[in-house]
Amino acid sequence: MVLAAQPQMTPASRLNSRPVTLGIIVGNRGFFPAWLAGEGRETILKVLEQAGIKAIITPAPDTNNGAIESLAEARMCADLFRQHRDEIDGVLVTLPNFGDERAIANTLRFAGLDVPVLIHAFPDDATRMDIKNRRDSFCGKMSACNNLKQYGIPYTLTSNHTMDPTSPAFLRDLQQFAAICRVVKGMRTARLGMMGARPEAFKTVRFSEKLLDNAGISVETLDLSEVYGRIERLANEDDKVQGKLKDIRAYARTQNVPEVSLYRMAKFGVVLDGWMDDNMLDATAIQCWTSMEEYFGVVPCTLMSMSSNKLNPAACETDIVGALAMLALQLASGRPSALVDWNNNYGEDPDKGVVFHCSNLPKDVFIDDIPVMDYQEIIAGTVGKDNTWGTIYGKIKKNPFTYLRISTDDFVGEITAYTGEGNFTDDPIDTFGGYGVVQVPRFQELLAYICENGYEHHVTINQSLQAAAIHEAFNKYLDWPTYWHK
Repeated sequence: MVLAAQPQMTPASRLNSRPVTLGIIVGNRGFFPAWLAGEGRETILKVLEQAGIKAIITPAPDTNNGAIESLAEARMCADLFRQHRDEIDGVLVTLPNFGDERAIANTLRFAGLDVPVLIHAFPDDATRMDIKNRRDSFCGKMSACNNLKQYGIPYTLTSNHTMDPTSPAFLRDLQQFAAICRVVKGMRTARLGMMGARPEAFKTVRFSEKLLDNAGISVETLDLSEVYGRIERLANEDDKVQGKLKDIRAYARTQNVPEVSLYRMAKFGVVLDGWMDDNMLDATAIQCWTSMEEYFGVVPCTLMSMSSNKLNPAACETDIVGALAMLALQLASGRPSALVDWNNNYGEDPDKGVVFHCSNLPKDVFIDDIPVMDYQEIIAGTVGKDNTWGTIYGKIKKNPFTYLRISTDDFVGEITAYTGEGNFTDDPIDTFGGYGVVQVPRFQELLAYICENGYEHHVTINQSLQAAAIHEAFNKYLDWPTYWHK
């Protein structure tokens, strides 16, 4: 049996495959009940374990009730965090009682992790407000935040000021914070691959490589001439080609596709996988239009769809920042992202529209488990049907979704974005490619915002609700001005 070589796991895909790791600071203050700190520590650790989150925390015997209060304890905790710098994705500060705001701020300053920080406070029981039981975490949280603000350390708040850590609401907050941590860490080290030059007619996909590089995002390039050259060296009988051919046939219905086109796709897939492995790429953006059709004889959509579906996002038309947005939503949700056009109105409903691409959408977004592979009807009119096999056809299934667009603004020297949420509907539509009908609240206002601010027509979608996490990660921790269309 011939098997395709499995691509290596990229740094970003590893973030989605492993538990989020948090450094834990348990607050305490001497003239408040110290037993609350010890009990709170045990409760928080149980909650984190149930949530699948790994905790890095000072051993309980090393401090008073396992909490952090003094300068010496702050240094001890910071030293521990520095030892685990590569593991820690974020920090959870939890206040079972008032807590010492200086110790919290000093620990974070001494550790120098530069990761997201979540501030949590336990609620008081109104029937137990005597000196032995009252927490005053409500007040202590304000003092902790005040000190962090003075220290210039950004932080995230829970959805309510005080929260029972065993409640479903706090679990949702933890899950959202984990998404924020994955997005921030993934964006700061993202490696993107650009295969081919920007299509001549698509100035909308221009971007500033220097702005991305300044944010820690690398862009590696590969000319299509090199791609074709590497493909030329592959024989049909090559084990990797045969393995990729088998993968393609398992991924989509290919009954009507010429055998020669399938072999071309398989060889392209082998080259794409090898390039991503060699350069440890988290996401790619590929030229396609129309060099690949004219000079190679297929479209790369199926291979891009397969890549996105296994959490290595692939964007069309060398849209690098589109690929970056795909990666951000994937990091937040752990689910495949797709790049589409805001493409059509849907009748006269102002809050509905049609999104579309030719398409390379990951199959997980479609109604059908095994989508149909077909030819690209738009380009076929120019280069001929037989040169355009390889698109993935299907309707996007009914689901809530998050949309995201990232752009690089050279005029102000910033990476900017907009995000929001809506729903894919089951409204009928008969067309080709990959498509769906969306309903977005105040859609006309969003469209006006996109046009007024010169955003591209491409947008990333992900069938999950992540706008809050994206907005918090981008605005607060990455310093990317982001509009949230609530």
